[in-house]
Amino acid sequence: MRSIWNGAISFGLVSIPIKLVNATESHSISFRQIHLADGGRIRYRKVCELDGEEVPGAEIGKGYEEADGSVIPITDEDLAQLPLATAKTIEIMSFVPAEEIDPLQMDAAYYLAANGATAAKPYTLLREALKRSRKVAIAKFALRGRERLGMLRVVDDVIAMHGLLWPDEIRVPEGVAPDVEVTVRDAELDLADALMATLGEVELASLHDEYRDAVEAMIAAKAGGAFEPAEATVEPAGGQVIDLMAALEKSVRAAKASRGEGEGEGGYGGGGTGEASAEGATESGPGTGTDAEVTPMRRRGGAARKTSAAPKAVGGKKSTAASAKKTTAAAKTTSKKKSATAAGPGTAKSGTVKSTAAKSNTAKSAAAKSTASKATSTAGTKKAGTAAGAKKGASPRKRASA
Repeated sequence: MRSIWNGAISFGLVSIPIKLVNATESHSISFRQIHLADGGRIRYRKVCELDGEEVPGAEIGKGYEEADGSVIPITDEDLAQLPLATAKTIEIMSFVPAEEIDPLQMDAAYYLAANGATAAKPYTLLREALKRSRKVAIAKFALRGRERLGMLRVVDDVIAMHGLLWPDEIRVPEGVAPDVEVTVRDAELDLADALMATLGEVELASLHDEYRDAVEAMIAAKAGGAFEPAEATVEPAGGQVIDLMAALEKSVRAAKASRGEGEGEGGYGGGGTGEASAEGATESGPGTGTDAEVTPMRRRGGAARKTSAAPKAVGGKKSTAASAKKTTAAAKTTSKKKSATAAGPGTAKSGTVKSTAAKSNTAKSAAAKSTASKATSTAGTKKAGTAAGAKKGASPRKRASA
């Protein structure tokens, strides 16, 4: 790399000969001004205002214009006679932590290269001292006719210098911040944090100028005669009112989608979503439990499952009618043992079984029910037997519930 300045670093009584080279370069595409009629170049010529003649570079000097318009000539010799200690020296003044330097002060960047074999040892000494101290050096230097402020730090195995603006060159941001009172809610901050975490980090080396690529592709197409202009897409102007929360949520979803991630189970703020909370309340919330969930399942089954749920309706008319229907079905069925098992302890199979169950509970009631049962079987009336079974079927249910 070509050096733009030769001098030395003054580190106390140690002098380190160095060469200054540019650390950055511009890749911007530059255009020429042309005459649209014939494509001819438009050039600027330096012309003297007094005689109107074009002046060559060798005859052009510097001058300072005062308030009244008069110009005071300034020669290179005049500047060389000034008592400027930093004319050819980068004078280190102090060492400070890097975080004390405001990025607003950062200007152009340079690399400092050791100038000659004798400069290798002191150059390496300063570099290692900067590494171990984890500090940066603040220095003064002169470049292009004026004194500047600089910051020296280590980049890989090279000492780099950033030109710094003088503190009085940093403008105060007066009138820049919003002049209205704005309240930011915690929920909005949480979504902003979620968006920042989703976007994550990026390798700066992977970033490039996409606009420059498009310009280069357009130039190549025009040079080959295959360029077809497309309609430019104009974004809508600002001033639209948006829902900040909705925009943040949409941004988080878009960022996760671009990274190939799902929205997650815990929502944006770390808690459960509304749907998940509703499901949890249905399964384990107050007023519900395992019995409440299982009972409807049992009612869809056979007769035995219906009987297990029947005690909830004991004493009602519907329970009595159901018992009567079961007694009638039991009388018609040839397999009496299966009917008795399906009916359960709360349902009577026949008049005899019912009278026996009645005798075991109450003597007086058992005698009466036994007499009624015998009368029913002697008469052979199906209807009377059904009615008696209905009445007698209800009493064991009442006793069971009691």
